[in-house]
Amino acid sequence: MSEPDDADDGWSTGAEAGFIDPVPMEDDPSELFAGDTGTLDVDVRRVLVRLLKRRFLLAEKNQAQWRTLLENQQIIESRLHDLFVRLVVDHDRGIAYKQQVRSAELDVPILLKDDPYNRAETLVLVHLRTVYQRERGTGETSARVDIEELEQTVLTYFDPDDNNLARGQREIRNAVQRLVTDGLLVEESAGRYRITPLVEVVLSTEKLAELNQWLREQNGVAP
Repeated sequence: MSEPDDADDGWSTGAEAGFIDPVPMEDDPSELFAGDTGTLDVDVRRVLVRLLKRRFLLAEKNQAQWRTLLENQQIIESRLHDLFVRLVVDHDRGIAYKQQVRSAELDVPILLKDDPYNRAETLVLVHLRTVYQRERGTGETSARVDIEELEQTVLTYFDPDDNNLARGQREIRNAVQRLVTDGLLVEESAGRYRITPLVEVVLSTEKLAELNQWLREQNGVAP
């Protein structure tokens, strides 16, 4: 039996064999990095990461990511559910945030740690929520506060025997900065802040009433 010649030995390479030359990884649109097995588009992944890293996603500050979230809400929710995390999308306020799933029937591993507000932050938050509720009740579409007015009010909730005014002011300003970072306040000009609708999510009407009652009991002063 004669040996096959080179033209039909089955070992030809290139176009003659019908093979496709390997494509470099960076040219493969389905793989974002070496070994990537993810299936989400890069913009959807960025929204998912932001939701995991930050407390809130605001439509007015992140319009492109908000659109991506709404267009891909089902798959993003599914990925979060895999981590025992619930997604809440408040369309009226333009706010999206996550919640830790907790169940008495299921042993749920806790991914999201509680990061409570400290005393100064809570006192500032109570005042912001009160101002926001009052302004909205009069028909205003937004509510604003000045740092001086905020300090003057919140300092009345501090220990009256603490004469270190500078320390109290510093605590309040640090509290304001955290609330800016969390998206509850937006600094529109130096020392002038707009209160965002997030304040209603963080501090419900019921919780506000509880804290106001506590303040009355502590200091005899209602915010």
